[in-house]
Amino acid sequence: MEIQLKRGQRVWFTSDSHYNHGNICKATSKWDNKSKTRDFESLEMMNGVLVDAINEVVVEDDYLFHLGDFAFGGVDAVRDFRDQINCKNLHLILGNHDYRIKEDVDLIQDEFSSVQEYLLLKVKKGNLDQRIVLCHYPIASWYGICHGVVHLHGHLHLPPHLRIHNNMSMDVGVEGNNFKPISMEKVLELMQDRDPCSHMVLPEKY
Repeated sequence: MEIQLKRGQRVWFTSDSHYNHGNICKATSKWDNKSKTRDFESLEMMNGVLVDAINEVVVEDDYLFHLGDFAFGGVDAVRDFRDQINCKNLHLILGNHDYRIKEDVDLIQDEFSSVQEYLLLKVKKGNLDQRIVLCHYPIASWYGICHGVVHLHGHLHLPPHLRIHNNMSMDVGVEGNNFKPISMEKVLELMQDRDPCSHMVLPEKY
């Protein structure tokens, strides 16, 4: 997918909202081990924070790429979450919990600008020509790994101090970003001067 940004338009990334997921909310969780739950007093409070965190930074004409595990509770919960998000250009990369969306139950994919399991995104604006590989799952090696192509993923629910890996990849899930989407500008800033092949043993002609 290639997008040409207009003046003022921005690109944002997020993942693993788990909207309406009772077990990930400490107040309603039935898990024995609650160390991985989110410390909210109610499920409604968690859902509200997830919606507000997006709408506080992403405006209607921006692009928002959600890297999976969008919502729990069937298509009604998916629509409820989507209807509260102001951004028109919402693209979904399917996560392991998005099976109802993958199966397109009740034409739920129509709620999104696009739905796919993997995406090579090309963003152009002025002198910027950036490629980003998007997948719900972290990939060990991806297209253009040693040539400036960034890889963004979710799934791991990593905290802020662990979200950036030892190459040009990172977890953009809500746990590592104060529940807010992260902008492309911030991603590129974090990736600046990193060694993209630091974890690989490559032949000389790679």
